[in-house]
Amino acid sequence: MTSTEAVVDGDWEYRRVQLPPGVSRISTTVQLSIQAEFSGWELSSVRLYSDGTRRVWLRRRRSLATPAGLPGLMV
Repeated sequence: MTSTEAVVDGDWEYRRVQLPPGVSRISTTVQLSIQAEFSGWELSSVRLYSDGTRRVWLRRRRSLATPAGLPGLMV
């Protein structure tokens, strides 16, 4: 899996992933499922090109970071 681009748009963070022609559909599904399970990404769109390359856009909600200068909560 080749990650090529990340974009932030409002409340969402997007990441473009390009998969080469030799990657099977099952392998693609497994790789994207791992990204969803462990990194919080969800599928936004998939484009399959005639040469077999897949361009996938993943998205996830941006996390709210603690503002600079304020300590985080201690639990």
